[in-house]
Formats: sequence, structure tokens, C-alpha cells
Amino acid sequence: MKALIILSIFATLAMIYFQYSRNKNLKKLFIALVTFAIIISLAVVGSLNRHVMPLFIAHVILLITAWSGLIIYMIKDRYYGWIIFSPVVTIVLFLLLEAVAGSGNEGILPHS
Repeated sequence: MKALIILSIFATLAMIYFQYSRNKNLKKLFIALVTFAIIISLAVVGSLNRHVMPLFIAHVILLITAWSGLIIYMIKDRYYGWIIFSPVVTIVLFLLLEAVAGSGNEGILPHS
């Protein structure tokens, strides 16, 4: 699974480079690289959702959808920002859940 993730990262970077070398569109290159960095950072931040498995599965599905939104931008020049930033919903939902319900680990350690 890790190899598949790394291969998809390299394939996306190769696709971005191929599109740039073919079109020489610097604006599209910067937008694609910034979007790629945002998607990767959302994936890293979303790993804190791992404790709530249904929310984490939804986050992974939204990350795959965001990644496909980047691919659509590279192919069709249509930028769907609401698709690309959709994993933010699960992160905000997790933070709200933690604020309301707590972590559930508050009474484990003795107070000293």
C-alpha cells in the first residue's frame, strides 16, 4: 500500500512536469504544485483522524477525490476548489468531535 501511494505521488509529479514541458504554462505549473502540496499536507494532518475509523475512512475517500480533482485540473484545465479542499471537512469534524466529546483518555493517568 505504501508503495502504491509513493508511486501515485511520483506519477502526479511526472504528470505535472509533462504538462509543463508540453505547454510551458508557468501559472498552471504553480497552481498544480501548490494544490499538490495542499493535498499532501491535508493527508498528513488527516492522520490524526485515525482514532475515529469511520471519519478516517471518509477522509481517505475525500483525499482520493481531491487527488482526482487535481488530475482533472491537469487534463481539462478546470479547477474544482470545493473538491480539492473537501478533506478539510473531516478534519474540522474531528476537531469538533474532540471538543464536544473529549479524547476519552482523561482519567487514565493519575494526577500528581
